Amino acid sequence: MMEILHSKNLATKFQILVEIAANQPDVQQRSIAKRLGISPQAVSDYIRELLDDGWLSSDGRSRYRVTKEGVDWIVKELRGWQGYSDNVRKAIASISICAAVADGPLSQGQKVGLVMKDGLLYATADTGTRATGTTTCDAAAGEDIGVTNIEGIVSLELGKVTVLRLPGIQRGGSRQADLDKLREAAGDQGLVCAAGVEALTALRRIGIEPACLYGVREAIVEAAQSGLSPVVACVDNDTADLIRVLEQKNIDYEIIDARKAPR
Repeated sequence: MMEILHSKNLATKFQILVEIAANQPDVQQRSIAKRLGISPQAVSDYIRELLDDGWLSSDGRSRYRVTKEGVDWIVKELRGWQGYSDNVRKAIASISICAAVADGPLSQGQKVGLVMKDGLLYATADTGTRATGTTTCDAAAGEDIGVTNIEGIVSLELGKVTVLRLPGIQRGGSRQADLDKLREAAGDQGLVCAAGVEALTALRRIGIEPACLYGVREAIVEAAQSGLSPVVACVDNDTADLIRVLEQKNIDYEIIDARKAPR
């Protein structure tokens, strides 16, 4: 979770930095105070702290600029906020009535608990969950069921993406993949995707048919945001772009180099 959700001090610093970035170098502290609903003295105190933090610089005439370190911190917090807001939107989407999988036999009008399991929303007779609702129909176990009058937020922990870096065709393609390492990393995983022909053929050489070949970035982001931990085999030329997307969405990841060591 990003820092500014846990600290009023950091949240206010973030707002002041954004205000200064939008108006630098001529900064009117009274205007900032009015927009943020705090006193001019408080703004002055925060600016002094931001200067000490190294996130602001000043030429001494009420002219301030956000430093590179300050910009980096703003970007980091923005990425964290984007990931969190995506999570919140998913948690409250279609809150008037949403579809879930019945975890057992359920009756119309029954109060149910809502949980995420294997990347899907489940309705359960156990109401000791953080989110609850009321069913709109009868359903047997495994059937889809409507849930309304939802209260609370469904507990959801983001998944972690494993990126298997493979050689592109210019470096030998699947023939230069370390199949033992690939098998160890992907063999027991439930959701495996392939980004690139070389990645597809490398997976097929170890008997794995990937679940996704197209829209892979979007698929693994949605999977991780649904609590799954997908594996994606990706050619080395595309790895940097994939990692950039994961970082923008604030999704945790690890990279495993599945290329044969050069001889």
